[in-house]
Amino acid sequence: MKQFISFVIKEAKHILRDKRTMLILFGMPLALMLIFGFAITTDVRNVRCVVVTSSMDHLTQQAVDRLSVSEYFTIIKTVATPREAEQVIRNQKADMAIVFGPDFASRRSGVQFIVDGADPNMAQQWTNYATGVITNLDGGATNTKLLYNPQMKSAYNFVPAIMGMLLMLVCAMMTSISIVREKEKGTMEVLLVSPVKPLMIIVAKAIPYLVLAFGILVVILLMARFVLGVPLVGSLFWIIVVSLIYILLALSLGLLISNVAQTQLVALLLSAMVLLLPIVMLSGMIFPVESMPTVLQWVSAIVPPRYYIDAMRKLMIMGVGIKEVAREVIILVLMVAVLMTLALAKFNKRLE
Repeated sequence: MKQFISFVIKEAKHILRDKRTMLILFGMPLALMLIFGFAITTDVRNVRCVVVTSSMDHLTQQAVDRLSVSEYFTIIKTVATPREAEQVIRNQKADMAIVFGPDFASRRSGVQFIVDGADPNMAQQWTNYATGVITNLDGGATNTKLLYNPQMKSAYNFVPAIMGMLLMLVCAMMTSISIVREKEKGTMEVLLVSPVKPLMIIVAKAIPYLVLAFGILVVILLMARFVLGVPLVGSLFWIIVVSLIYILLALSLGLLISNVAQTQLVALLLSAMVLLLPIVMLSGMIFPVESMPTVLQWVSAIVPPRYYIDAMRKLMIMGVGIKEVAREVIILVLMVAVLMTLALAKFNKRLE
């Protein structure tokens, strides 16, 4: 046991001495949280609008006033015809135009939207927001009730996704590089002939990254709560438990990559291809899985962050219990068992 602890301390000191590794481990989470939380956002803000109306009656004026005082829209111009409004949009001076028909006051209908559709998702959001503002003319509650995220903050969506991406990259990538580094330097053979069993060596190398990953998880949760204002509605205990299962999965994947790669460069390339692209594109981090083609939905079914991100969104934002995320947890546990079995089997074969 003393030898095992000595190996853990040795690996921890090796990590702490490497300033670049420490910068990546703790600098990357802080940077990504700030970027995704504040800079990269899908929130609707300050959309430049042109108003088209033939008669500015009381109800039409009230609708225009509501648009102008909202944080979503900025009225930059009022024109008489839709053709003029369309030309303003084509000149890149406005994002959308709202055309009020002559019977708007009597029927409270007859509104047309002319929108810059270069970004279809944002165009749809602008239209939905404008519809909500215009139809709420009496100052009462709107007909739409948004649960869990009434202010429609994109950080609520991004924070669980960033957790899934960072924990996977840190644990899997750093673990695989750590073991491959020993192979490149020729010190792995020295470790393997030591009195400690090979399995214990691998576990000892993984434990410091497990502790660091837990520290990164704490940093992310603190930033999410106190910097980005994302609530932690669910049980903190279950959030940590599910995260630890996910961290074990990432460590197992890192061990498997280390058995395949012979150099640190190959390990980095494998990590980028196997981890980064699927996490961003197929995990539901940015693009909804339900909107993907059927084939890609099948592929996303084997992407571990998909289930972790779903579980975190339910636990953190929706505040559900562990029973409501049992499916995701069971899948993650099964993936841990499969990846750990493959990684250890492959590692043992390499030792023979």
